[in-house]
Amino acid sequence: MGIFTLNPAGRQPIYEQLYQSVVKMAALGVFTENEQLPSVRSVAQELGVNVNTVQKAYRMLERDGVIVSYPGKGSFIASGENALLRQQQSARESLIAAAQNAAECGISEEEIVSCAREGARHRKAERTL
Repeated sequence: MGIFTLNPAGRQPIYEQLYQSVVKMAALGVFTENEQLPSVRSVAQELGVNVNTVQKAYRMLERDGVIVSYPGKGSFIASGENALLRQQQSARESLIAAAQNAAECGISEEEIVSCAREGARHRKAERTL
């Protein structure tokens, strides 16, 4: 069983799915600071995708400060804080897009805010279980 699970039939490109998977696992502490990631070749082989696809995801992760790469040594998780910040930014962007979509469908601002609060309360309830 592999570390990464992707949806090849999904609408999101594989490299973005891999990127999001690493960011999320780093933010949640599945990957710890300075932990070495599997090599590009091994991830490509495990997932049955082109090496360039994995390389693109790793480049994006490095660009965003989630990983650091050392030639001849590999790629390592940078600071978990960077991954968490990236995950939070992504969540904010998704929330804004969802709110804009809801407003365009005629849902009132009050109802949009109410739904967002309900989602936040649901998450808090999950953490206390």
